[in-house]
Amino acid sequence: MDPTDLTIEILQGIREETKKTNERLDGLHADFGGLRHEVGGLRDEVVGLRDEVVGLRDEVGGLRDRLTGTEVRLATELVGVAGAVREVRDLLREDRALRHRVDDHERRISAMERGTG
Repeated sequence: MDPTDLTIEILQGIREETKKTNERLDGLHADFGGLRHEVGGLRDEVVGLRDEVVGLRDEVGGLRDRLTGTEVRLATELVGVAGAVREVRDLLREDRALRHRVDDHERRISAMERGTG
């Protein structure tokens, strides 16, 4: 075999290997494009999740404010109920005291009626 034929054969082998390498690189490039697209999609999802977290944070803040308002209203009503219970207690005490006096007067009137009757 002539040295130039051997050189041509080696160069042709190198060319074939280069074509295969280029094809593999093209495939990798396409894969990277797909990965780039997927990363972009993930980035969009993360931005969406951030927006949802901000929305949830706002909702929790609103719930906290409503809960605080409810607690204040409930405490105010409990104070009112406690006052009403004290008033009823005092009225019952007065009623019992008057009832004792009325019973005493009834006995005395009955005794007077028996004495005059």
